[in-house]
Amino acid sequence: MMLRTGALCATLAAGLVGGALAEPVKVGMITTLSGGGAGLGIDVRDGFMLAVKQADNPDLSVVIEDDQRKPDVAVQLADRMIQSEKVDVLTGIVWSNLAMAVVPSAVAQGKFYLSPNAGPSQLAGRGCNKNYFNVAWQNDNLHEAAGAYANDAGLANSFLLAPNYPAGKDALTGYRREYEGAVAGEIYTQLGQTDYAAEIAQIRASGADSVFFFLPGGMGISFLKQYADSGVDLPVVGPAFSFDQGILQAVGDAALGVKNTSQWSRDLDNAANVAFVDAFVAEYDRLPSLYASQGFDTANLLLSAMDKADVSDADAFRAALKEADFDSTRGAFRFNTNHHPIQDIYVREVIRDGDVFTNKIVGTALTDHGDAYAADCKM
Repeated sequence: MMLRTGALCATLAAGLVGGALAEPVKVGMITTLSGGGAGLGIDVRDGFMLAVKQADNPDLSVVIEDDQRKPDVAVQLADRMIQSEKVDVLTGIVWSNLAMAVVPSAVAQGKFYLSPNAGPSQLAGRGCNKNYFNVAWQNDNLHEAAGAYANDAGLANSFLLAPNYPAGKDALTGYRREYEGAVAGEIYTQLGQTDYAAEIAQIRASGADSVFFFLPGGMGISFLKQYADSGVDLPVVGPAFSFDQGILQAVGDAALGVKNTSQWSRDLDNAANVAFVDAFVAEYDRLPSLYASQGFDTANLLLSAMDKADVSDADAFRAALKEADFDSTRGAFRFNTNHHPIQDIYVREVIRDGDVFTNKIVGTALTDHGDAYAADCKM
């Protein structure tokens, strides 16, 4: 592994596939490493690179760049990686608006895109592509699970809150798809917003019996702290993005007891996950997050395809990706017809474990769950 200006490279050379000299695979990772939301991109990167280090595959090289959470920067980086760096595979994007700016053009140029996070509905349905694989979830999924949990918990009048960008819209659509109660109010906030006084005042006046919110990264930290200080005492439900490992330490006691939904948790009891958590802690001296697990799985999906096919044979490589022949940290995992996961989604509760805030699984919200857009995908 070597460092260069603006990029982190794991540069490695030749090996064998099926007894023949294998084609090297060059990966371009574009993710958020600075500014708001940097923690999410750092975790994606670190999970991905942990799997690369463990595999020690001499045919794999990775170039990593910071998109600064700006669509125009992401597009410029993708263009350079495709045209100058000659990458075979792109990955890394956290935010759905950046994914929508980059992915359609990348796959149209014959590149493979493996998403470790963003799963906008547009790319799951009519905008699907044979070279696009999402290794995390379709954006609606964890919110659908939150709606299912809210029904089971007897919550009948939820106030809904999400940022105004593609994933925020998918979030509220997903929640409403499963939720059977009334909606006391619905607000789309600014992406990157940090002051939620006005929104909390609306929640207070709404007559709601619960709050569902999707505010990833620093947005969630700000909202939860302000909500806890406001004296509004309504139960809060959300997806894992608002209660994940990197957020909980900053939020502290305000998050204790909150239920959230996720396809992954550090206490999932399967061999791959136990080994991943231990290895991540040993490598980085912190607990892994949802994003880290997704980065790790994305790299292992890629490595599993490299074991079966040359990237120069696009049809064979695509078929190898579709097989998803790797041990996922989440246990059972397979791709739907639109190259998005079919998987279980769990209910987690925020707890304190010694001095660390974390999550534990307390139930299953949805079993063997796909997404609502697969039928619209014609590949």
